[in-house]
Amino acid sequence: MAIEIVREYFKQLGIEDRIMEFDVSSATVELAALAVGVEGARICKTLSFKDGDNGCILIQTAGDAKIDNRKFKDTFGQKAKMLSPDEVIAFTGHAIGGVCAFGINNDNVKIFCDESLKRFETIFPACGSSNSAIEFTCEELYKYSNAIEWIDVCKLPEQTS
Repeated sequence: MAIEIVREYFKQLGIEDRIMEFDVSSATVELAALAVGVEGARICKTLSFKDGDNGCILIQTAGDAKIDNRKFKDTFGQKAKMLSPDEVIAFTGHAIGGVCAFGINNDNVKIFCDESLKRFETIFPACGSSNSAIEFTCEELYKYSNAIEWIDVCKLPEQTS
């Protein structure tokens, strides 16, 4: 189970006791917000995209953010093409609803954090299952996910292109 991979990864860092597991689903931003008890924007969703022919880009964004196709193409030099559910599992080991950037041992996965998260003191990414989360500062998220860099590839609901 993917949550066990994340738990083992966090155990090496001494933070496994911070994982929250719920009796209800946290598989969507809305459900996670209800389970955690915060506004949906503070849920950190991890979006997965194709990177060329055999790679994957994971972008951790705020729950209310959407990918801006122009910014994505300007940043990565390619169109934003999401992975299929099977491809997500193959690259990350995590199924849709619990996808996170923790405990991933795949050289073909590049992890980024989007600036949309920086509006919040803490955010809540999943931990590999559809009923888990952990509370992190943006700095902790960046560090523990082994992100490459902060990028700006999203638009927020009040923004228009």
